[in-house]
Amino acid sequence: MIEQPTVLAAEFPPGVDAFDFRSLIPGLDGTAWAAAFTKITLLLWIAAALVMIFFLVTYRSPKLVPTKGQWLAESVYGMVRDNIARDVIGKDGVRFAPYLTVLFCFILLNNLWGIVPFAQISPMSHIAFPMVLALVSWLLYIGHGIAKWGFLGYIKHVCWVSGAPLWVQPILVPIEFVSNLILRPVTLSVRLFANMFAGHMILLVFILGGVALFQADSMFIKPIAVLSWGMAIVMTFFEFGIMVLQAYVFTLLSATYLQHSLAESH
Repeated sequence: MIEQPTVLAAEFPPGVDAFDFRSLIPGLDGTAWAAAFTKITLLLWIAAALVMIFFLVTYRSPKLVPTKGQWLAESVYGMVRDNIARDVIGKDGVRFAPYLTVLFCFILLNNLWGIVPFAQISPMSHIAFPMVLALVSWLLYIGHGIAKWGFLGYIKHVCWVSGAPLWVQPILVPIEFVSNLILRPVTLSVRLFANMFAGHMILLVFILGGVALFQADSMFIKPIAVLSWGMAIVMTFFEFGIMVLQAYVFTLLSATYLQHSLAESH
């Protein structure tokens, strides 16, 4: 059984300790390796396995008249290919569709852990995981940009603002350099992390708040716990929409950055 952190049952209001979990490997608590395999790590591995198994199974023997699983896989891939890869990147977008599809599915599954019973936390609420995904997208669009324009040509491509007066370029070039080459992976990861962190914290507040109200000594306060738990249910549906939206936004921005690296003009 996965062990929940003690803060969930003992403390209100919840704090950042609610995001910390003990190692699932016996004997590692209190050591430097304690975070090597926690509940968060397990959820990530399960999500990765589900994405791989889903596409391998549904496309193991594709049929002209698709099965339900094949139809679902084709629908997801077609949505990302047509609405993100082609619409944003253009004619070259199809070759990036597999990466963008896997990125979308992986983030979405990990986001959805936040409302799945007994999991109830998204790995993306830990900044390290969105940062790694953002760095992968960063390396992808930087690498393809350099491959197309050359190293110095790419730096000029993303930093030089065509059409701007020459005397303004010394001001614009440093801004563009920091914005396009340094801040993009930071903003990409922080956006996803902040939404998942805040969503988990909001649900904890309503759920644990209901527990605290129900345990109050006053009989007039106890019924308010039902209202708190009802709000937790409402916020769960709201969080579902945020989770889907954030997976889509992360994928869309990754495609936008690829388009920016490959576009003929800036």
